[in-house]
Amino acid sequence: MDDDRITLAHGNGGRFMRELIEEVFASRLGREQLDTQADAVPIDVDGGDVLITTDGFTVQPLEFPGGDIGSLAVHGTTNDLAVAGAKPLYLTLNAFIEEGLEIAVLERIVDSLARAAKEAGVSISAGDTKVLRRGEGGGLYLATTGVGIRLPGVKPSIDRIRDGDAILVSGSVGDHGTAVMLAREDFGLRGDLVSDAGPVMHLTEALLGFEGLRFMRDPTRGGIASVAHEMHRATGLGVRFNASVPVKEPVQAVCDMLGYDPYYLACEGRVVAVVAAEQADDALAAWRALPEGAGAERIGRMSAADNRVILETPLGGERFLEELEDDPLPRIC
Repeated sequence: MDDDRITLAHGNGGRFMRELIEEVFASRLGREQLDTQADAVPIDVDGGDVLITTDGFTVQPLEFPGGDIGSLAVHGTTNDLAVAGAKPLYLTLNAFIEEGLEIAVLERIVDSLARAAKEAGVSISAGDTKVLRRGEGGGLYLATTGVGIRLPGVKPSIDRIRDGDAILVSGSVGDHGTAVMLAREDFGLRGDLVSDAGPVMHLTEALLGFEGLRFMRDPTRGGIASVAHEMHRATGLGVRFNASVPVKEPVQAVCDMLGYDPYYLACEGRVVAVVAAEQADDALAAWRALPEGAGAERIGRMSAADNRVILETPLGGERFLEELEDDPLPRIC
């Protein structure tokens, strides 16, 4: 048996599976919190308003500048709770491992996942592993469920959005999508751009005290353009982005060369927030006071006068950002 790679025996319920769970996962994710002998475990949520979310993660390559599939799974799940106004507390983890994956790679990814969970303040409380035959997976797929408790303050919801509300973003857009594309080297391009993947809890908690907070979303797959279309469909209001949407030069350069649009590229550590116009400047200042929000900008407004998602250009023109239908971008998550 190849001791350096995953084999089908690691998923057969026997000794190799037990050793995989104990030596790779439980040893890194916390034996005290992660009971590998139980079919169900209790969780303590202090009697509060409980929120739950679930997600799945695939990315190629598994490791990329600024992160990997392990940290991505933690950030993606905890950030979904955070933008809903919750404090993430617990995660479950399901790992679908392809036969032939190097165990050293898996160990690095689980180490990264554990660090991300510690940074986010969450415990991995339950999990499962499955081994897929060689050629039936992308090396490693992860699926997670997150549980959190709602924090005091405004309960952000898309139905709170009103005409004239301001739209903020916590930093530059498209960094994650571009970093993953460059890491693949599919187009003969290289660069030192790093993914923005990271936790957003400090950003979301900073806005919960604003009565004018309407809505928050993390612009992952489909980018800020897809968030805008979600708001348009739900409210019937137009979305008008101004020319100050922050895009880093390397991201714009890659998009120009390959014909992509940064507004549709995924972010994994950003927040889009809709805030009452009269509180937008104070909310923006609250974000910019945080390291994670140093690049925050006011990027647009909700507009009853428009029935589209519109981007104002630096030259004073306008263009429509249409809703994604096909999948023109390389899949990155």
